[in-house]
Amino acid sequence: MRADARKNRDHLLAVAGAALTEQGVDVSLRDIARKADVGLATLLRHFPTREALLEALLHTSFEELTAKAAEFETSNSPEDALLSWLRDCIAWTTEYRGVTVLMAAAIEDTESALHASCVTLRAAGARLLSRAQEAGVARRDIDGADLFALVAMLAWLGDQPSLAPRADRLVDVVAGAILTNQEGGAPTSEASTPVP
Repeated sequence: MRADARKNRDHLLAVAGAALTEQGVDVSLRDIARKADVGLATLLRHFPTREALLEALLHTSFEELTAKAAEFETSNSPEDALLSWLRDCIAWTTEYRGVTVLMAAAIEDTESALHASCVTLRAAGARLLSRAQEAGVARRDIDGADLFALVAMLAWLGDQPSLAPRADRLVDVVAGAILTNQEGGAPTSEASTPVP
């Protein structure tokens, strides 16, 4: 990519990031183009769909969350690693209002531009959950898909102005339901197996 094209693309991403933070993922592409001082055709030449724009914008964040999972896996206890990643993932998803709805749809849609990143992120969380289950500190009747759904649910709460104040406390409640040695945690069952 030529230097001027790279500069234009980076500028579009910076403007889009600010617009998404302020207005959420439903912000008009036309508005993003106008704020970037380019025509809609220029924006669409770089990012032909809203999902392509989101993938370009969120790709680095997905990679960082995946890298954090690997770091937590080697430097923290299984329960601390899972809980730290869960909190970081939820905090990140609330940065862009509405992104959790798109992520939940993209994980099932192999044609989505966000699909591969969402699958990678879910797998990172699933590894941390599996490690905690093997250590006997997490219930065994949930899997990575359940964990991903819980992240989406808790992030959605953070998107709702009337419910956002409850989000942090409810993360603790959910952690207590997942981790067996937390207050209120559910007992593990050797006979239980993760739901596919």
